[in-house]
Formats: sequence, structure tokens, C-alpha cells
Amino acid sequence: MHGQKAVAVAASSSQLADMDPDQVPASLKREGADWFVIFNPKTPRLLNIEHVHTLDHTSVVCCVKFSADGKYLATGCNRTTQIWSVATGAKECVLADDNAPKGGDLYIRAVAFSPDGKYLVTGAEDKQIRIWDVARRAIRHVLAGHDQDIYSLDFSPDGSMILSGSGDRTVRIWSLESGKEITKLTIEDMGPKDAGVTSVAFSPSGKIVAAASLDKMIRLWDAASGQPLQRVDGHKDSVYAVAFSPDGQSLLSGSLDKSLRLWDMGRYGPQGGARDIVQCRATLNGHKDFVLSVAYSPDGNWIVSGSKDRGVQFWDSRTQQTQCMLQGHKNSVISVAMSATQTYFATGSGDCRARIWSYENN
Repeated sequence: MHGQKAVAVAASSSQLADMDPDQVPASLKREGADWFVIFNPKTPRLLNIEHVHTLDHTSVVCCVKFSADGKYLATGCNRTTQIWSVATGAKECVLADDNAPKGGDLYIRAVAFSPDGKYLVTGAEDKQIRIWDVARRAIRHVLAGHDQDIYSLDFSPDGSMILSGSGDRTVRIWSLESGKEITKLTIEDMGPKDAGVTSVAFSPSGKIVAAASLDKMIRLWDAASGQPLQRVDGHKDSVYAVAFSPDGQSLLSGSLDKSLRLWDMGRYGPQGGARDIVQCRATLNGHKDFVLSVAYSPDGNWIVSGSKDRGVQFWDSRTQQTQCMLQGHKNSVISVAMSATQTYFATGSGDCRARIWSYENN
């Protein structure tokens, strides 16, 4: 029975992406001028989704990230990082390194605010990580050492360290204060496929580092010692996104195999026993193309995913059911982020737009 149930969930989810909005009853959809949401008919409707702001850019939006206080959204695009007011949708500032090489593209592929909001760290195609003093709109440090593009950045919960992941198959931990490299985590167990790092995250305790790779693996390290802890295997294609649940007991991943997976962190989570291994708790099927980005709501109840299928899906982490599918972009949804303080989420897309949305309890 359990196997049949799993198949049923997968089928109901994938049908959501196939549904024609014109054929969906009004109670199961919400339509705007250039966006619509379809709710899963097989699960209770718990949310309302609304469009809040559209933030137009002159190039592809590679990444979106809220500040910890929820007041600002940072977006990374070609050559610039932009900071926007979440309340008004107004552009607060544009950060561009005047010393960066001129000519050609220079996409900012990763952004992250420090927990206190004073600094914004950006990662780019030129292998450099820049730490910006937000108030002064000036670069405090440039972190050099990676040999390939920077694809992902995160701050430690206490704000003292920066985590970076690169196509060079390394994960590095840096000091915010000194701008120096503290630890270099290298993927030694090379498989037949390139192990370039696509996404990195600190656990909520700051003790564990997770990194997703092109070789279908997620790897866990002890942040303090740099010791490898476990290689998490299960996706059938490159893993493009990882995120920890707010309680630290779950790890979420998104892959080019079109699925999301929920992993129980076992002994590495706060509720895990000494012998509990990291294992897959659920596979979330429903996207029709690559899953490029994933995020948790601050209460841990909701999961958001962005895909090459141009859609955003909301999933209930408690039931692993899809709640709804949002179509609001004309190209891949490359990045999704959730506000820590409000029921807002943001999307960044290849259509040169970032958008801010609200999700309210129905």
C-alpha cells in the first residue's frame, strides 16, 4: 500500500504542472495579469498566493536573497548586485566593482546578507568573492582562492564566517573579519562525473556544512574540524540546490532529475540518535524539468522550489504533498528565497525579472 500511495502522490503532483488554467475551477486557482496559481485538488487548500512587486533587471537574475530582518532583497545579475526595499519595491542601491574587468559578461551567481545586515557577500564568474559594506556601499574584502566560478554562498549563523562553493570542486570557509581562508574542503572521492559544487549551506547550529555537486552527491562536513562526515547518495542527476530545515533535522535538495528530496539528518541533527544515518525521507515529484533552487519557510512547514519548467511549487513538508504551483515567469526560475520575518518569498528568473510574492494562510 505504501508504494501505491507514493505513486499516487507523484501522479497528483505532476498533473498540477499539466493542468490547463482555463479548465481549473475558480476555487482552485488565483489569476493575476501575467501570473496564475493552481492549487492541488487532492489536498486541502491552506494558502493564498499574491503578487507583491516586480523588480525589472537588464539581464538574467541569477540569485535572490532576503536580509535577515526581511526589509531588503538582494538580487545578482550581470555585473551588478542590487538591493531592493521589500516594503516598496524600490531599488535602494546598485553595487558594482569598478575594478572588475571591463567587457564581456560577469554574472553575480550568489549573494548572501550577514545576519546583522551590515554586509552583503557576492560571488561571481571571475572566481572572486566580494564582501560589501552595505551602508558605505564599498568593498571591505575581496576573497581570492577559488579556481572556478562561485555558485553559492552562505553565512554562519553567528555571522563570523562565510561559506563558499565553486565549480573548482572545493568548499571554503572564510573569516568575515580578516577576509582570510580558514578551511578548504576538497572533494577527494571523485566519481566519473565532475564534482563541481553548485550549492552550499551551514546547518542552523553552524556545526555542519552541506554541499551539493554536479556528480549527483551531497556531502556533509564537520565545520570546525573540516572532517568529511557522510556522502549522501540518491539523486539520479546533478544536485543544484540544498537547504537545511530551520530545526536542523532535515536537509532539502533539488536536482536536475526533476525531483526534490527530503533527507533526515540522523545523528547530525539535534533530534538524531548516535547510530542514526542520513537517509531519504521523501522524494517530491511534480516539476517537469530541472529543479534549480529550493528554500524552507522560517517555521519549516513549507518548501518552495524553482524550476526550468518556469514554475514555482509550494510543498507541505509535513505531508510531502504539493500545495500549489505558481506560473509567474517567462523563463527558468533560477532562484527562490523565503523571508525569515514575513510570509513573503522571492523568485529570480532568466526573464530578467525578480518578483516578490506573499503566501498567507487561507
